Amino acid sequence: MTGRQGDPLTVHLEAAAPADAATIAELIRTSKAAAMPWLAVVHTPEEDLGWVTSVLLVQHDVAVVRHDDLLVGVLATSPGWVDQLYVLTDHQGRGVGRALLDRAKAASSGDLQLWTFAGNARARAFYERAGFVAEEETDGSTNEERAPDVRYRWRAGS
Repeated sequence: MTGRQGDPLTVHLEAAAPADAATIAELIRTSKAAAMPWLAVVHTPEEDLGWVTSVLLVQHDVAVVRHDDLLVGVLATSPGWVDQLYVLTDHQGRGVGRALLDRAKAASSGDLQLWTFAGNARARAFYERAGFVAEEETDGSTNEERAPDVRYRWRAGS
């Protein structure tokens, strides 16, 4: 389907492959920049790629969504956590994020937690619509970007 922005997509999730590393790193980087232009950029593109290659794809369960051969969304989870969830800006509001989050919920053995930046109002609204509840807010002193953040929790069956 090649619908306009806002039109639902038929979402096909698949496990990420090592060959996806560069595309995942770029997707995360560009999605952050678009959604949070005020957020400090603390790593180079090369450092991002190294992290995706040696940490994200090795230590997490990573799924991707492709549309017309373009990687448009990525989800990384670890037990009890949504560690990364990014969707290209042009594909937001089309069911990609919801499909990724539903995958995380279905694979969880109970509760899920995640962190998002306090200033990312769109992400916060998305998670709250999906049943996540804010449980903790910080001043950002413990994250690399030094930006206030919020820990959310979703409880299975809620």
